[in-house]
Amino acid sequence: MRFLLADDHPLFLDGLKNLLTLHGIEVVGTARDGDDVLEKARALKPEVILMDIQMPLLSGLAATRVLKAEQPDVKIVMLTMSENDEDLFEAIKNGASGYILKTEDTENFFEILSGLMREEAPLSPGLAGRVLKEFARQAKAVGVGEKRAGEEEVLTSRQMEVLSLVAQGLTYKEVGTKLFLTEYTIKYHMGQIIERLQLENRRQVIEYAKRMNRNRQ
Repeated sequence: MRFLLADDHPLFLDGLKNLLTLHGIEVVGTARDGDDVLEKARALKPEVILMDIQMPLLSGLAATRVLKAEQPDVKIVMLTMSENDEDLFEAIKNGASGYILKTEDTENFFEILSGLMREEAPLSPGLAGRVLKEFARQAKAVGVGEKRAGEEEVLTSRQMEVLSLVAQGLTYKEVGTKLFLTEYTIKYHMGQIIERLQLENRRQVIEYAKRMNRNRQ
């Protein structure tokens, strides 16, 4: 995947570029402010943009909104120091594909970022739960109804695998070992399952899976 990097701190930007390049990731360009990232994205057509929130001339949030309107297929991941819920939710609302904190260590950073290859949303640990909680709050506010019959069909085949193993009582770590995935990835899938089935926690997911299995017998 071809990456464009945007951050107003030159030292951090150069270090990030070198780090990604060492890991075999193609960096097609860098930008140091919001206007610059718009110009570079239009000219270079990257597949992924790693972008800070706080930047001169145009914020990363505003740039995300413009870029997603112009290039709907580009994946934008915020790479920031901000753990503010308002920034997180605004980024997702504007079309960001993920949100990673700069405080992550290198191993975790690449593990989280690898979610893009699996069509997953790369989020720092702890942020996924906050996003899901906000979505649940909004769903209740607009009066989302009861789950539809056969709703398990909205799950991907991988999510169905995870759901089946968790329902058997396996821990996230054990499920990860069986599926050759990390514990973090299993937690991510569980978050997606909870959201898609409009449930509230792991216990409800397990009950749902057992009920689904009984209905199929």
